[in-house]
Amino acid sequence: MAPPNPLMSTQKTTGGGLQVALHPLVLLTVSDYVTRHTLRRQTGPVVGALLGQQNGREITIEHAFDCRLVEVEGDIVLHREWFKERLQQMKDVHKVPTLDLVGWYTVLPQDGPQDVQVPIHRQILSEFNESAILLGFHPTAVLDGPIGGKLPITIYESNWEAEGRGAETGEDKKMEDGDAKLGLRFMVLPYTVETGEAEMISVDFVAHGGGNATAVDDTSKKRAPINDPKSKGKTRASNKSSTRNILSREEEELLSQLTAKANAIKMLKARIELIATYLRNIHGDTPPEGDLADAKQTVTNHAILRSIQALLIRLSFIVPADTKRFEQELLAEQNDVSLINLLSMLTNSINDVREIGKKSNIIGKGRTSSKSRSGWLGNLPEWSGGSGVASGAGDLISY
Repeated sequence: MAPPNPLMSTQKTTGGGLQVALHPLVLLTVSDYVTRHTLRRQTGPVVGALLGQQNGREITIEHAFDCRLVEVEGDIVLHREWFKERLQQMKDVHKVPTLDLVGWYTVLPQDGPQDVQVPIHRQILSEFNESAILLGFHPTAVLDGPIGGKLPITIYESNWEAEGRGAETGEDKKMEDGDAKLGLRFMVLPYTVETGEAEMISVDFVAHGGGNATAVDDTSKKRAPINDPKSKGKTRASNKSSTRNILSREEEELLSQLTAKANAIKMLKARIELIATYLRNIHGDTPPEGDLADAKQTVTNHAILRSIQALLIRLSFIVPADTKRFEQELLAEQNDVSLINLLSMLTNSINDVREIGKKSNIIGKGRTSSKSRSGWLGNLPEWSGGSGVASGAGDLISY
């Protein structure tokens, strides 16, 4: 086992800790910054500020922006003048509601903060907010974690604790004179995700339009000269191969929707298997062949059982108890829809028949008039061209 992180607190947490509400816009900003930093192969740590509101022990994280860093005496810290100016600009923009600095974010391993992040946290505590929090983004959890699992982030609260006190047992001991050397320690905070109406639009756009970003190879833009006969075949082949894998916008949207539905189905299947495995282990039943569940009996947790029972009760609202009556009502609605479709088809057929009748009437009148003209022209003498055959529309009659 890996040794515990020395920067993590060993003190027991109480029930009156901070309550953090995280907004999805912050997650989008952090993921966008991490993606750009990785694709551009930039050096240095990923650091940004968190804006929100703090009311007593309740903190909301609503906005975020990336920060500029400098190196001072071997430590990476925030650029003080740039950060103050940028923070004031963000405060001027977000006046309703009024937002302030509540913490900062960076990329962290799953075991917690490291020594390189301590100078930045000390700077924010001493100059901007003495109760600032830290949001850590875990890239390894994204690569190794399951699809649709827990968010790869952790929120930490910092406290000043005496070093060497209760490091092994997690309990305080008697403080003596000369032993009061304080160190910065971090504790994990629980958080909830809150979404506003405007953020729901952004999240929905990202979820449905994620497949619209098509990567096109830059080499396809390089074309050979027109006058070069040797490169014509290669150019045509390269153009065909470069455009072969580019999807249309409709296909990309359909692909993104199908991918989202497939991930949702996988997550639902995994949750159902987890509940079924837990119930089997409570009764000590043998898991089916190929199941990764442990065959040992699990300790009964009444809170989890109550949650499962509440879930089963809510299923009755989705699937009604009286299925026969539900099927009859559904069949009646389907018959109504089919009847409306048939009436619409009948109305369209009547209109088509009416149009055909009008056209046939016009054609019949034209034929009748042409026959009458041909009969009149057939009675004319031969010197006038009358031979019993109707002349054309542009023919001249010579006398």
